[in-house]
Amino acid sequence: MESSTTDASDKHLESYLTLGLTVSQSKKSDSKVPKVLSLLATYLCRAVQKNEKLLDSKKIKESTTIFHGHRVPDLSLQLYAERIFKYAECSPSCFVLALVYMERYLQQPLVCMTPFSVHRLLITSVVVAAKFTDDAFFNNAFYARVGGISTIEMNRLELDLLFNLDFRLKVNLETFGSYCLQLEKHAMASPERLPVQLLCVNGSKDLSYGSSADEFCQSKLVRQSYSSQALQGCS
Repeated sequence: MESSTTDASDKHLESYLTLGLTVSQSKKSDSKVPKVLSLLATYLCRAVQKNEKLLDSKKIKESTTIFHGHRVPDLSLQLYAERIFKYAECSPSCFVLALVYMERYLQQPLVCMTPFSVHRLLITSVVVAAKFTDDAFFNNAFYARVGGISTIEMNRLELDLLFNLDFRLKVNLETFGSYCLQLEKHAMASPERLPVQLLCVNGSKDLSYGSSADEFCQSKLVRQSYSSQALQGCS
């Protein structure tokens, strides 16, 4: 039994290394983008494309959720994930936790992931994961600018996700490891791109990266200290 546990731990460790989950917060600025970002983007793209085919064939029905936008964004999922990683400064493992939360959310009847919802669901899940597992995190006004949405919408999305997850954010080691292995299976596949369009706070035009929005994110707002009060009920 002890040998089996050790073997499982070693297998998970190898996956962590492959996905780049060992990138430390202090060295992240000097490191390459962790592989988990491209693998997650590929995984989500394939899931979205599969759902689109099922919706087109009317094999499944879709229920519109709070995560659905009015139009499909024009930024690829991989670039969107890289943007979140760059500015939110969250640990790479947050993207694995985000996938766990996304799939738990999608267990609801008639709820599926589409090009209209996948980006908002991703940014919200990463934010929740960062607040739950990282030692420090930004406020929602900052995350909203990173994600290209308004602070009000960011707050609404976060609350909706938390309540639909019943505030159950803990993920055991075995489940976390299984998701790492699941992502690792996509290592040899070339990332597929989906059009993604991020909206400004007022929603009137596309968010212009490299201008005021990026300058705002680069200003390094004061990070909020981790507080156990923020996790009350998250068990």
